[in-house]
Amino acid sequence: MMSFQASGPHSSDRALEAVIEGYLELNKYVKETDWIKPMGKFDLNVHKNFKPIPKGIALVIGCSTFPVWNTVPGLFANLITGNVAIVKPHPKAVLPIAIVIAEIQKVLKENNVDTNAVQLAVDTLSHPITKELAEHKSVNIIDYTGGSEFGNYIESIKGKTAFTEKAGVNSIIIDSVKDLKAVMQNIAFATSLYSGQMCTAPQNIFIPKDGVKTPEGIVSFNDAVKLLADCISGLVDNPKAGAPTLGAIQSDITLKRVHDSKSLGGKIILESKAIKNEEFPDARIASPTLIELTREQTTIFNHEHFGPIVFVVKTNDTNDSVSLAKNLVIEKGALTCGAYSTDEAVMKKIEDEMNEVFTPVSFNFTGAAFINSHAGFSDFHLTGGNAAGNASFTNAEFIVKRFVWVGNRFA
Repeated sequence: MMSFQASGPHSSDRALEAVIEGYLELNKYVKETDWIKPMGKFDLNVHKNFKPIPKGIALVIGCSTFPVWNTVPGLFANLITGNVAIVKPHPKAVLPIAIVIAEIQKVLKENNVDTNAVQLAVDTLSHPITKELAEHKSVNIIDYTGGSEFGNYIESIKGKTAFTEKAGVNSIIIDSVKDLKAVMQNIAFATSLYSGQMCTAPQNIFIPKDGVKTPEGIVSFNDAVKLLADCISGLVDNPKAGAPTLGAIQSDITLKRVHDSKSLGGKIILESKAIKNEEFPDARIASPTLIELTREQTTIFNHEHFGPIVFVVKTNDTNDSVSLAKNLVIEKGALTCGAYSTDEAVMKKIEDEMNEVFTPVSFNFTGAAFINSHAGFSDFHLTGGNAAGNASFTNAEFIVKRFVWVGNRFA
């Protein structure tokens, strides 16, 4: 479902956003002008033109779980700035982006444009070609979505302009709430959506050891954790909502990681289990593992556990929660952060501390608003300011680094 539904419309939003931003940047400066300098008895006249020159061949590297997002926005950002593009999908997720490329080539042909302006480069797991393409001297721009290790390699290739969305450790900080059940239902959905296989999925839930402040009084840490577990169970065991919300586990590695999560350490609150989808009986679907940890067990929660694995971390207090979340961003990066508080001063502190490390915060989300989603034309996706990625979708930098302004002068 991620391959076609969620990443389909959302990627098209961002692609159109990239085209609009590209149009603005390409028309930011006058294309021709006459420069006149009075020299006393005569004027010096110089005619000038200014051209946006594309950098050349662009490589767009897709990921396995979201093969269209961010592939299409990067592709359109390259096209609007005049760069031809090679799209290299993950070998296990070719079809969704192949459909897109086929449609683009159809439109190019209808408009008498060489269809080779957009190409699909397919490889296999046994014979990968990504590094060969990325290091090729003719490739000048690289868009990449995927794991941090390979993303760091992409960023390290000299002479390339790289735009990366990698991985981070996303946190939720709970201080005080108006309705704890509504909060936990929201978090249960956010952690379960697509079985945690989203770059924006929350992994670490920080709750003070003294509990959560509510209008009815303080709810103990243990009761808060139990409520979260009950909300997750209520969702995943729902025959109509559970399987469609979770979706299938894409990778064998992710499935193994989920199965092995019970041996990570900490207290197992919920163990992952297989969920049946009547519409797709062969789909492998796993509910989240929920593990309680102490703040001292940092070696467990201080890196990404991709998939439906959720940690509830008992902290000293909210200040401690903020400090832990902030330090995780400094060390590993984050795409987003969630926070719950009814105290304006606390909210200001969380906002300032997390923004300082270039992480956006979603405050007091309940109901249909979830930390996972950043809307096109309304939110930036990533900031490009921490280790989770060096690009932001879609700001001016996402466009202007794909071409160069060159000026010519005529006496």
